[in-house]
Amino acid sequence: MASYLETMFSLVGKTAVVTGGGGVLCSQMASALAQAGANVILWDIRQDALDDKVKTIVSECNAPARVTSVKVDLMSEDSIKASLDKSVKIFGAVDLLLNGAGGNKGKATLQDVKVEDIDFVLRLNLLAGCILPVKHFSRYWIDNKIKGTVLNIASMASFNPLSGVYAYSAAKAAVMNQTVAQAKELAPYGIRVNAIAPGFIVADQNRALLLNPDGTHTPRGQAVLAHTPSNRFGEASEMMGAVLFLMSSRAASFVTGITVPVDGGYLAYNI
Repeated sequence: MASYLETMFSLVGKTAVVTGGGGVLCSQMASALAQAGANVILWDIRQDALDDKVKTIVSECNAPARVTSVKVDLMSEDSIKASLDKSVKIFGAVDLLLNGAGGNKGKATLQDVKVEDIDFVLRLNLLAGCILPVKHFSRYWIDNKIKGTVLNIASMASFNPLSGVYAYSAAKAAVMNQTVAQAKELAPYGIRVNAIAPGFIVADQNRALLLNPDGTHTPRGQAVLAHTPSNRFGEASEMMGAVLFLMSSRAASFVTGITVPVDGGYLAYNI
């Protein structure tokens, strides 16, 4: 049985680039890829965060030769192209792209939302976190006849907008939309594009929204749990099965253009 599972889900011989790799959740997804056998290259604009996460992943998978990082500005196409060239030279090829870069800025009513915040969040999540990396990776894959795999990061906000975060909700809805568009265009080249939509998982980005300093639930946290049939927040580790499944060219060879919720039933809520 172990042999069958290893064959089905192993990423040995593959090289993955994980954008936003200096962040907590993205580095944990990168660690899962490394533990499944992949070479992993973390991409981020923060070199100190990259150095820290490389050390953490190496300690978790005990494979220092398979984990490294490249500093990149995902808002710049020139930087993306240069970083891709550098990444290819490290391990000889790149097969997998996990688009983890993203985030939000501020929370406001529609009347108070700032144009500059909308512009920043849309660029971060949609351009830097989805379209621009796939643009350049897909060109590299097509030119080199590589059957690459993309995993985008959507959100619960992709399905239903979250209150007070207009730009983030719009951007994540667009990520799910673009996952379908990218999958359709790239399928003839053997390139698969899918996404996961994490539910409410407590991380640095949303901790203050969901939890008080004493660990009790904020009003927003209480509202989330009231709409989550599992009646709890998720753990980052609970995303990894979906990540490995969709990244595996064996297990998910005929799967493209989908977004998989990992949400404890949040989208199944009804009365």
